[in-house]
Amino acid sequence: MRRSPTIADVARAAGVSKGTVSFALNDRPGVAPETKARILAAAAELGFHPSHRARALSHSRAFALGLVMARPAELLGADPFFPAFIAGVETELAKVGQALVLRVVTGGWDEEAAGYRQFAEDGRVDGVFLSDLRVGGDPRLALLEELRLPAVTLQPPDASPFPAVALDERTGIRAAVEHLVGLGHRRIGHVTGPQEFVHGRGRRDAWRDALAGLGLPPGPEAAGDFTAAGGADATRRLLRDGEPPTAIVYANDLMAIAGITVAHELGLSIPGDLSITGFDDTELAGHVHPPLTTVHMDALGMGRAAARTLLRLVESGSAESIELPPTELVVRRSTAPPRSGGASLPPPRAEHPRSSS
Repeated sequence: MRRSPTIADVARAAGVSKGTVSFALNDRPGVAPETKARILAAAAELGFHPSHRARALSHSRAFALGLVMARPAELLGADPFFPAFIAGVETELAKVGQALVLRVVTGGWDEEAAGYRQFAEDGRVDGVFLSDLRVGGDPRLALLEELRLPAVTLQPPDASPFPAVALDERTGIRAAVEHLVGLGHRRIGHVTGPQEFVHGRGRRDAWRDALAGLGLPPGPEAAGDFTAAGGADATRRLLRDGEPPTAIVYANDLMAIAGITVAHELGLSIPGDLSITGFDDTELAGHVHPPLTTVHMDALGMGRAAARTLLRLVESGSAESIELPPTELVVRRSTAPPRSGGASLPPPRAEHPRSSS
């Protein structure tokens, strides 16, 4: 079998030492431009590519970034945000030959903290993305400072010691509420995301503030968890209320799409009996029946911006926070003026069996 070329082969072909080859290939100073050009030409002719492991050792770097996810692994594919965010991160890392290391933990804070400690102790990553920031002070901020592990926070609280990639979600939620009120809705409910997360709490507060700003009291709300099952259960609770809402603002598309299904099961038409809005503008949102009015956010763009920011932080020791363009409402056919007299469930009838999924 033909053996792969080595750094010694490149040095021999270019007429220089192995150390000079290493300096040239790693773009380190001290190599004359004409010598560097000769080395790169020799490496290309021989088909030599330095190993990732050797590159990492020579720089005392892992050339990888980390993401710890504190949620069941089976839910990662169901939440449309993270696949798009990760795709954005990978797009940027591929340009510079780096990797994303994903660690999923399910055992609570101790296991999550251990995940970050293991990253730091093993030297497997040069920095981490910090998502799902907690309300009331996230203990991971102090932990990462203690570990001296560079980090970029996504949608952070006001005080963060690390650069942030932030997105104005309130503008989109406010636009959804104003759209519904403009159609004539006055009893507008909300299916929330987890209230321990900054973005879950923020979307609920934006819904409340938008109603208050229009002189309306908060409608009914029900706790969800960003999953389809959680959205379905919350929708049932709202619609079985003595005075159900005529419109529901959901904290993400997945729960909103589940809500459409529940409404159909209960004999309600969308948007005739009930208007529904989502949040994310996932690809599926435009293909459900009826197509979902939703708030557009660019999860792919957030991933790309977060990756560029963290790479800059790792390379130079500092990076500026980034404010992404605000969210916008995309109006489709799941919203319409309410029927006169408001929405109400049809007479009791046998419901479809609930899915076990």
